[in-house]
Amino acid sequence: MIKVLVELLISIIRYGSYFLVFLLMTLESALIPIPSEVVMPFAGFLVQAGEMNYWLAVTSGVIGNLVGSLITYFIGLKVGWKPFRKIPLLRTKVEHAENFMSRYGNWAILLGRITPAIRTVISLPAGMSEMRLTEFVALTVLGSVPWNIALVYSGVILGEHWEIISEYIDVAAILILAAFLAYLIVLFKKDEN
Repeated sequence: MIKVLVELLISIIRYGSYFLVFLLMTLESALIPIPSEVVMPFAGFLVQAGEMNYWLAVTSGVIGNLVGSLITYFIGLKVGWKPFRKIPLLRTKVEHAENFMSRYGNWAILLGRITPAIRTVISLPAGMSEMRLTEFVALTVLGSVPWNIALVYSGVILGEHWEIISEYIDVAAILILAAFLAYLIVLFKKDEN
């Protein structure tokens, strides 16, 4: 079943091509839980298959990251973080991102783009702190480039070994799902305390 889902995702990205990569990465950076760790490797798989261009796939991801980050930045600038205190999963991430930004200053934007736990929420504290927009854009792009290069490349490598991976994908999916559920349980128990 997981293999069918993977093939479906590849078909969807194939159909939507670069625009869909851009759109999904925009949504991810705008706090919609669509993991770039899934989207960009699938684009890389299509690069390996000769159906997408490596650098256009990377560029689509980077531009999507920038647009979504700008949306989140302006939410932070105009609304603040008060609405996010009511969402346990986001509250923890935003608090972590705020601490990260307090520790590293504006460089947290660059570092945050390659830090999975805070990469999507780091834009909120940047907006709340009224960081200069030009600096925010520059650091967002600089941090998004290596992230997208690595993810697309991982998809290229996975694509070269797809037959081997497809044999173990159901087991891997169950392990990933179990780890994700354990993570959610820990977060919610932590939130209750």
